[in-house]
Amino acid sequence: MFTRRILLGALALTAALVTGCSSSGSSPTPSGPSLPDAAGLLKDAAAATGAITSAHFTVKTNGTVPGLSVQDLDGDLSKSGGPSGSAKGTGKLSVGGQLVEVEFVLVDSSLYIKGPTAGFQKIPAALGASIYDPSAVLDPNRGISKVLLSIQNPKTEAKEDVNGQSTYKVSGKIAKDVLTGLLPGLESDADITFCLQESGKHLPVKASAKLPGDASVDVTLSDVDKPVTVTAPA
Repeated sequence: MFTRRILLGALALTAALVTGCSSSGSSPTPSGPSLPDAAGLLKDAAAATGAITSAHFTVKTNGTVPGLSVQDLDGDLSKSGGPSGSAKGTGKLSVGGQLVEVEFVLVDSSLYIKGPTAGFQKIPAALGASIYDPSAVLDPNRGISKVLLSIQNPKTEAKEDVNGQSTYKVSGKIAKDVLTGLLPGLESDADITFCLQESGKHLPVKASAKLPGDASVDVTLSDVDKPVTVTAPA
């Protein structure tokens, strides 16, 4: 049976890119005096992210990250749908050395997982030690906002296009103790990069974390605050 712990690292990711934020065909603007201060950008982004009520997210793991089973994830998160919020989506997990495709639904504090050969299995809230609260991603005290405010020695490196959006690339270091709330099993600090919208409240568009052994995790956020409806499988 799949457990919530398999999903834990995936739904809570908010980390940073190895090669920067550039999308295919985009060219970064070299850093210079015209770029805004990184600390101010991160403060604005953290406040804006803490106010998000829902979002679409994708996660992609490059290489092997100790303690993390997720290879790819695509889904929707919402702060509504129970004390733990709600989530739904699909993903590829590494289980016993093999990739397994799954569907997941989290609503009313219960997680439902569907593997390749069986229907949805419900994992009850009583399994408190293994429950993952997806609202942590959007929680200003535990999720993306906390990571944004905890970056050490941040620097605004360039202005770049990401999926048609103009963004500022801000990079720095993040301590293991900050990331373990979102990435359990992480064994070291990480280099981190956020791509923040140039306009508006500087919401994060993409984030990535470079981990030891040339591994990395890429995360994107989109469709911020668009309605998300999650219902328990029949």
